[in-house]
Amino acid sequence: MFGNDTSVSVPIADCSFCPFRGKTLLMGRCMPGDTCVIAESGRQIDRFFRINPAYAPHYLKDAFWERRAIAVRYAPQKDLTTLINDEDEVVRRAVAYRLPPSQLSALLNDSDREVRMTVADRIGFESLELLANDPDYIVRLTVARRLPAGRLFRLIRDSDSEVRKVVAERLPEVSLGLMAHDEAPEVRRIIAERMSPENAVTLLNDQDWVVRYIAAQRAPLETLPCLLEDPEPDVRAVVMERLSSDTPINDADQ
Repeated sequence: MFGNDTSVSVPIADCSFCPFRGKTLLMGRCMPGDTCVIAESGRQIDRFFRINPAYAPHYLKDAFWERRAIAVRYAPQKDLTTLINDEDEVVRRAVAYRLPPSQLSALLNDSDREVRMTVADRIGFESLELLANDPDYIVRLTVARRLPAGRLFRLIRDSDSEVRKVVAERLPEVSLGLMAHDEAPEVRRIIAERMSPENAVTLLNDQDWVVRYIAAQRAPLETLPCLLEDPEPDVRAVVMERLSSDTPINDADQ
């Protein structure tokens, strides 16, 4: 019985088509099937530019999209602006990753969400808010994680609960009341955990029992009797425990 042949065919380009063969091949800076710029192999192309980065600018307008994208990683930043509108999104993603943050505004409205995600992750705070209305929630999620806490207000009503959860985790405590009636219980749970004991009272009658449970752990003792007949056993239990102990829970005890 013969074993299965697991060998993988490695692309080997014809060196006669390479304009640099007289230098790189003779100097041992490239190798057919391993380190080659003209083979249609991303690994070989990357190895070539890693050893010979000076040649990267020559391939920024190459017909092969992967060769352009890899060349972007090694070419000088000043040469990359011509690729901001490249037809291939993978090339533009590489450009977004390498351009200086001050030049990323040209990609704010790119059609590819991963390009915009990279922009949102790298652009300066002064321009980041321009992506707060991006049509893709993943981009807005990045914005919510990076924006200064004091500038999160425009995302309080975001259409996606994942974005609002991040906002609820980062919003200044004094502003948490603005999200106390969020439609998503998982958002209100975060609000209940972060609110001051005095403000947690507003959530004692929340329709979600977990929110009530969290609020009951934090609210002042004198506000808890309203939950003694709560339909949820766990809520009643925490209320009775706190009332029987007669020991207020404050932030220092958490």
